[in-house]
Amino acid sequence: MPTDKVVFTEEAVRRMSKGLDFGHWTEKQKIALTCQMLAEEGHSRTLAGQISVRLDDGTYLTTPMAVGFDEIEESRVIRINERLEVLDGVGAANPAIRFHIWVYKERPAVNAIVHTHPPFVSALSMTGRPLRVSHMDATPFHEDCAFLKEWPGLPIADREGEIISAALGKCRSILLAHHGFLCATSSIEETAYLSMLIERVAEIQLLAEATGPIFDLNPELARESHDFLLRPEIVKSSFAMFARRVIK
Repeated sequence: MPTDKVVFTEEAVRRMSKGLDFGHWTEKQKIALTCQMLAEEGHSRTLAGQISVRLDDGTYLTTPMAVGFDEIEESRVIRINERLEVLDGVGAANPAIRFHIWVYKERPAVNAIVHTHPPFVSALSMTGRPLRVSHMDATPFHEDCAFLKEWPGLPIADREGEIISAALGKCRSILLAHHGFLCATSSIEETAYLSMLIERVAEIQLLAEATGPIFDLNPELARESHDFLLRPEIVKSSFAMFARRVIK
């Protein structure tokens, strides 16, 4: 990065750390807000889709089966163990949470996972093509979005969990062919942020590809943008912005 750009970047980060609104919510409230913001973007049109958050005691907060994201409030979030048994709350865990558990086992630093089937990601997943980093909004996925080329089947058993967690590798996100996506990061804010972005990126990729060939960004510049747009200040303030929209 050129010296002058380093100076401007450092100044921007200093100002962001003092002047941005990150909000104040509990983990259950963040899950409910994530559900609402994703529902607004069409991520919860069917039973498909789950959110989970790993707690310090090895249990998980999640959304109950057959309750739409648009219906989720703090009181409806349930707590489960790794056998998907409900410890607190009313309802049953979605059986697909089993492949979340596999990701958590393989990635100790991951604390929050979102998996849904939104329209544009789902459409892209049917083409056999990966997510492309051809626009600035896509740079948070630069070298950070895996691609599972084959659908392993309904993900409710251990085999699918093994396949998906292995394909995800060290990436934060993965496009699942003929399926949807999964984002797995250290916080619900970052996971929600990437989940909002990936549908936007899939949409503009499909629109652009409909007009002709698209071209990937310069890798060095894409990495620079990736690192900046995934700074905690950007992530947390973006989550707060999305949250304020659904609260309003």
